[in-house]
Amino acid sequence: MNKYEPVIGLEIHVQLKTKSKMFCSCDNTGEDKPANTTVCPICLGHPGVLPVPNEVAMRWAVMAALALNCTIRRSIHFDRKSYFYPDLPKGFQISQYDAPVGQNGHLMITAGGTHAHIRIERVHIEEDTGKLLHEEDKSASYVDYNRAGTPLLEIVTRPDVPSPAAAKAFLQELRLTMRYLGISDADMEKGHLRCDANISLRPNPEFFQEKGENALIGYEPDRLYPKTEVKNLNSFKSVEHALEYEIKRQTKLWDEGKTPKAQSTRGWDEKRMVSVLQRVKEEQHDYRYFPEPDIPPITFDSEFIASVKQAMVELPFEKHERFGKQYWLGDYDASILVNDKKLADYYESVVSELRAWLVSLDSTEGSEDEAWERDGKKLTKAAANWIISRLLKLLNEHGKRISEVNITPENFAELMVLVYEHKLNNRTAVTVLEKMFLDGRDPSDIMEEEDLGQLSKTKELGTVVKEVIQSNERVVQEFRAGKEQALKYLIGQVMKRTKGRADPEAVQQFLTHALK
Repeated sequence: MNKYEPVIGLEIHVQLKTKSKMFCSCDNTGEDKPANTTVCPICLGHPGVLPVPNEVAMRWAVMAALALNCTIRRSIHFDRKSYFYPDLPKGFQISQYDAPVGQNGHLMITAGGTHAHIRIERVHIEEDTGKLLHEEDKSASYVDYNRAGTPLLEIVTRPDVPSPAAAKAFLQELRLTMRYLGISDADMEKGHLRCDANISLRPNPEFFQEKGENALIGYEPDRLYPKTEVKNLNSFKSVEHALEYEIKRQTKLWDEGKTPKAQSTRGWDEKRMVSVLQRVKEEQHDYRYFPEPDIPPITFDSEFIASVKQAMVELPFEKHERFGKQYWLGDYDASILVNDKKLADYYESVVSELRAWLVSLDSTEGSEDEAWERDGKKLTKAAANWIISRLLKLLNEHGKRISEVNITPENFAELMVLVYEHKLNNRTAVTVLEKMFLDGRDPSDIMEEEDLGQLSKTKELGTVVKEVIQSNERVVQEFRAGKEQALKYLIGQVMKRTKGRADPEAVQQFLTHALK
């Protein structure tokens, strides 16, 4: 048990992938263009210009807030956040302060095998700043304003994050949610999702009560001590490592009686794996917020909010729960599939085709629902296993995404049915899948053209078994003397002669019967 418990909150910026910027018509893909080529007088803050809010960005902000279970404010306004820095062309940032788009939401995450309920304090929209570029020898710095004015969502959690691992899990779930909504690529490495982590410590009452120490005199359970904000976190691992480091650093301060007295900002040094003091943290009043005079208040009516809700898709957490119930999948398989929306959609298309195949088989008895209730679990789990263990492996080896795969859901389902009907065994099915991946052919055609169909309890298989017994008299004697390993050798010889087409179970039955 730790002496101190961490109090962690996150401030996340998500870059929206609208076609134009937040308050002007400039191209919003300037990060891939030459410096200062996607700018205009509005995003550069020239005197006399008037910003006009991007309607798509506003709609997406409401959608994100709804996905995070927030209450949507019917009336919002923008504010000016004043601070001076070279990458801020206007000398202030158009943001939101006391009237954000959404408030009082939450996001469910799974960390360490347990679910956690992380409250969302607010979701608001603002414009991005420019980007500073420095010479390697620090002799000069430049500013690229292509990114200035890009629409950002700022998502602020309550100090509910219980651990560094939970912080990482929260960001991963948030990224997945943004991708499902289709409003951001949310790549941390590209700066589409940026996170500042706030952390402080406070005494753990359980520890001190167990030790019988009186260090808790005057302890207030809900008290929050001055926080440290950690910046320059460009990956999920960086967030986790930085918070772990801060817990150790601040624990040492507490043990030495040097409890932090003021808020501070520290930068994360990924190479040295340490945080470095940058400045004493500003307070809210230092930004001198006041309502943006050039943008009138905006009202969201019931019809607008209803239209946003109607456009929303099933969210990752919901899909994960449904996959478990509807397709009998465990947490691991469901998580892998749901982690990529296109992969999850592909899997569901395969399952739909499997159900249709099952009903069409001559061997299927009963109604469609009865057949699915009887055999669906086996088929859905088999499809998930083949997609995760085989198809994803092929995609990784060839550097492709699921959207680029040559195999239609119908053909993948047919492959599963061929295995289900014992027309292909696992070994030959892998060969068929690899050929399907390369040219997209129908699995039945490959099976026939390559002569890969499985041999079962037929005269041909019996002939091969007889030949193997006759040519391996010593091994046969070893088996009859009680050496079980000898049977595996004989099975291997049959599989070799049939080029892997035989059913291993059928081969074992044939051999066992013939060797009595």
